[in-house]
This record gives sequence, C-alpha cells and structure tokens, in this order.
Amino acid sequence: MEENKNLTRGEQLRKALCYTKKNGYDRLIPGELEAMEAYCAGYKQFLDAGKTERECVDRAIAMAENAGFRRYERGMELKAGDKVYCSNRGKAIMLAVIGRQSMAEGVNIGAAHIDSPRLDLKPTPLYEEDEMAFLKTHYYGGLRKYQWVTIPLELHGVVALKSGEVIRVSVGNGEGDPLFTIDDLLPHLGMKQSKNPLSEAIPGESLNILVGSRPLADDEGSDRVKIAVLELLNRKYGIVEEDFISAELSAVPAFRASDIGFDRSMIGSYGHDDRVCGYAALAALLQLQVPERTAICMLADKEEIGSEGVSGMKSAAFDTFMADLCASQGVLPRVCYEKSFCLSADVTAAFDPNFADVYEKRNSAFVNYGVSLSKYTGARGKSEASDASAELVAYVRRVLDQANVVWQMAELGKVDEGGGGTVAAYMAQRNIDTLDAGVPVLSMHSPFETVGKLDCYMTFKAMKAVFEAC
Repeated sequence: MEENKNLTRGEQLRKALCYTKKNGYDRLIPGELEAMEAYCAGYKQFLDAGKTERECVDRAIAMAENAGFRRYERGMELKAGDKVYCSNRGKAIMLAVIGRQSMAEGVNIGAAHIDSPRLDLKPTPLYEEDEMAFLKTHYYGGLRKYQWVTIPLELHGVVALKSGEVIRVSVGNGEGDPLFTIDDLLPHLGMKQSKNPLSEAIPGESLNILVGSRPLADDEGSDRVKIAVLELLNRKYGIVEEDFISAELSAVPAFRASDIGFDRSMIGSYGHDDRVCGYAALAALLQLQVPERTAICMLADKEEIGSEGVSGMKSAAFDTFMADLCASQGVLPRVCYEKSFCLSADVTAAFDPNFADVYEKRNSAFVNYGVSLSKYTGARGKSEASDASAELVAYVRRVLDQANVVWQMAELGKVDEGGGGTVAAYMAQRNIDTLDAGVPVLSMHSPFETVGKLDCYMTFKAMKAVFEAC
C-alpha cells in the first residue's frame, strides 16, 4: 500500500483494475532459470528418442518404470501412492498415481497426444522409375506439403510378419546411417510450378522418397535398382516386398532438437506438436508422491487425424482403464467422471509478427508469456470446441496462480482465418470438465517447429499444479 501513495488516482486505478500481460522472464522466481534449462535438456532427449508415437510410448514406459511405476494388471489391488501404467497397443499410454481420496471424488487428468504430422509409406510403396528407386507415401495430418521436399528424412516404424514377429525399423538416426529425401523441381524449370498456389505446388502423389540408384550387379533383368534395395532390406531385416503390406513405416524429419537463438532461449525440433505437452504431463506425473486426488496422464495417438481408431482419444481404451481403476475402489466410472477435471494439453499458435495479419493480437499467445490457456478451440463459430465454463476457467486461474505458474489466455487466431481442435471435446463428451492449455508454437506442423523454453517449463509446472490440486 505504501508504494501506491505517490501514484495518481488514474495510475492507482490502472494498477488495481487493468489486466496487463508481462513477459515471463520478468516473472521468474529465484532458481527457476536453472530448473527450466534442466527440464528442457530432458525434453530435448525425449524428442530425439521419440520420432513416432510408438517410440514415445517406449520412452515413456522406460521413464515410468525408472520412477517406480508398474505395468497395470486387471484386478490388481491398488492403494494410495501406487503408480501404474497401461500401454494401448504400443501407440498410446495411460499412467496413474493413486491418491488418498476415493475416485468417487473425481480425478485430475492431464491429456495430450504424441502423434505428429508425417509421411506414411503406402502399402505397396517401393518402385523403380528410370533407374531410381522411390517409396510412395500418404501424408498424415495437416501438413503443408511444400515444406517436406529437399529436407533430410529418417525412416521409423515396424514391419509385422505373417509369423507374428514384429521387426523394428529405424534408419537415419544412428551413427553412420543413410538419410532420405524428396526431390523438388529446380527453379530454372519451375516457372509453371511457381505460379501454383502453395497448396498445389507439390501434389501429394509427388511426395516420393528417393531411396536408391545403384543397380544390381551382374543382372540384365528389370528393376535392378529396386531389387538391389530389396536385397539390402532383406539382409538387414529379413523382410520381402510383400511384408510392406503389414508394415507401419513413416518418414520423419532428420533433425535433432536444438537450441535456437544466440541466447538459446528457444528449442527447434520436429514434433513439438504435441510432444511438448505430452512430455510435460508425463514428467509432472512422474514426480508425484501421494496426491490427494488420483492423477491420470493420458498420452493419446491419432489426434492429428481426428482422434479416431483404437489408439485415439475417442477409443474406449481410456474408459476401460478408468473403469478398472474405479472398480478397485468400488466406484462407478460415471460417478468419477462427473467430479473430475482434465487439462487438455495441446499446443497453440504463437503470435508471429511476420504474419501478423492472421492473428488477433489482443487475444493471441506470445512466446515467453507462459502456458497458454484456451477456453475454446474449434473453427469459425467455435465448431467442434468443448468451450469450458467460466467457473472452470476461474478454477484453473486460481490453481496456476497459487503455484506461481506464468500463464496467458489466447485464441488460435482471427475468427475466420481457420481453426483447430484438440482432445478436449472428447474428454468433455465423457462428462469431464475440460480446459485446453499448452505451449505456443512458431511454424506449427512444419518439419521444424520452434517453442520458447520458458513456455515449455511453465506447461510442466501447470501440469504438476493440476495433478497436485485437491
């Protein structure tokens, strides 16, 4: 009060009544800068280890078991403090720390997704054209096709044999591994291509990955380059061409997570959407001891194509896991859901002054202003949004402020410029109060996205605060 005495009445009113955003670096408490750097170092390791949802699940399981989590078995007895996880077909994962309160009082959920835009191989991908071998792809998620040509690519995934054996494939991220790429037209011959809209300059069917050019020696037959590639694959993995039919192989950017800027204040990488939030939810849960309310971390697949399929957020797998946990306490899942809260952790668009015309600046998320809350996502008239209640937003404000979390409120962009969705709508359909929150991202859905370290750390702090809330 003493410091306000010399202020004019107008200055006092502005200070007392007006909402003013402030850069997060001006709000850090002692020791947080060091904690932020340590957290982001772990996150970069997670990114480099998890280029696909399967690899993210593998990494999450390793981290969880190292933190004392056990694989959940249906019917196992659970008490406060127990830590369990359940993998859904190796593509999604659910983890829980059992709280002191009955699940009839609800649970705290942190939900995110771990799939990212990529190029999936078609079922019959390998072909030769003019003595060069290529792999046909079908792009996954909302990517901008022109961004995926002439960049280094890795190949990750699995090949399932008729015998039942599943072979892991990872080429490009090991020492001495070859890389792959997609050709583009040289500017000298690209006059016609340059006149096309960005969305048409690179047709989806031209996203063919160059994988070889050396013909099979001592052979006069057809497709000598293709046969030579198949021989290499057979020698290393024991597969034949027909095995591509039961394979899940994806081409992803061959970029390592790296510090960005002279001040190293940002991280550039493939897959921030949405592994930046998935890692935050996971890392926060792994630090819990015995929370008051049971804490759940849900890392889902298939969000980029609508949360469909058995490993997506629409799947009953989440409900089954929750029903099993509730059954261990004699609680009906619907009773648990109606008192539960979910922070749907997904990225949002960071304001970019280079493209300011598509943002509504007063309601945009800014890099270094903390985790971004979104009352609603969707498109146009809030289509397909869950639209959290005023009471719920107030609750989250209170939880985050009590935990000294730097946060901001934002929309995705101008009302009619586009839009986007998250898993929030599918949590809300279960009668679970849900609010979106996440890290602002520059160049979202590109092969190399950029985020602020401060925002990454504050999203982790937000998840931890939610898990620890009573």
